[in-house]
Amino acid sequence: MSTEETSRFVRLRVELVLEVEDDEEVTRAALRRLAADPELPDDERAQAESTVTEDTAEALAYLVDPFDLVGEVPGVELQQASWSTERIDYDPDSPDWDLDEDDDEEEDEGDEA
Repeated sequence: MSTEETSRFVRLRVELVLEVEDDEEVTRAALRRLAADPELPDDERAQAESTVTEDTAEALAYLVDPFDLVGEVPGVELQQASWSTERIDYDPDSPDWDLDEDDDEEEDEGDEA
């Protein structure tokens, strides 16, 4: 049996590179989202506010939510998600940033079998 026949679960991998044009705007948006979360305990809110104020990448982690990406997709239910952010050096002309690189490696591995 193939994987498609035995499992209903699909792993969707998404990698995004974002250019932050206004750190303060991103931070303010993250702070607004934190303030609007009624389920966040005060001690966790204070820690999160400190974190997003100090690091724009962390602020983005509060704003970009995988649940939001697939929440309206009919016929699917998100089972698990993880995501992280980090500051990077980015050169879109560099061969190191070939978006299809992982696909090529997986195809090569499949050819070996």
